[in-house]
Amino acid sequence: MREADANRIRSLQLFASMQSERFGALTRGALLQTFPANGNLIYEADNVDYLYILLDGSVELQGRWHDKESTLAVLRPVSTFILAAVVLDAPALMSARTLEKSQVAMLPAEHFRAAMREDAAFAVAVAQELSGCYRGLVRTIKNHKLRSGNERLANYLLTQQIRQGGDTTIELPHEKRILASLLDLTPESLSRAFASLAKYDVEVTGSRVSIGNPAGLRRLARPNALIDNHALPKGVAQGKADKELWPLRNDRGCGAEVE
Repeated sequence: MREADANRIRSLQLFASMQSERFGALTRGALLQTFPANGNLIYEADNVDYLYILLDGSVELQGRWHDKESTLAVLRPVSTFILAAVVLDAPALMSARTLEKSQVAMLPAEHFRAAMREDAAFAVAVAQELSGCYRGLVRTIKNHKLRSGNERLANYLLTQQIRQGGDTTIELPHEKRILASLLDLTPESLSRAFASLAKYDVEVTGSRVSIGNPAGLRRLARPNALIDNHALPKGVAQGKADKELWPLRNDRGCGAEVE
């Protein structure tokens, strides 16, 4: 593995406190591969021999039941995935495939677990990472169970507005099939939700979305710090200027776009 790639992995909070010699030993046994778009990395129920780290591109995590499948998360660099299965030495609960040409590092699972046993600070970092993943999952479940489809879409658009610099025109990062799954909607329900947001001057042209009334959209979304990554911090009034941005929180679920 190139030093530049190892440094990108090292920059992750998961590995930041790991002893240098142990990190070097772990990455020396790593594989670094480039996969084409729509490349299958993992299938549900597979034994997990590696911890996967997305360095470039994007990866979709999916679940399937009979003839149904759903997008559970979309990952952007630099992100780990299948961490819980590696820690527990358990089969994968999700499938993973690339959405575009992607570069993925793979750290041997057995060596990863050995490092956890031998390096206390690293074991704590793993626990913190898994805790963030868990909290991200709880946020997603609350979002899906407690909100209408229109409210979920409104909050998603606000999140994307922040990530893309605060402009009132944003680009949807995924095709609408994936976006519908992320929001726990059918494609038809997603289309109806977009249509219902027209009263807030939300206009959709292909993958481009114009948000003409951000304040009105926020009133519909009612962002909440216990659900959303874009919620206002305590003491900041909802009536602040439309272009004011507030920081995304840390526990967003292993780099996954699930909100």
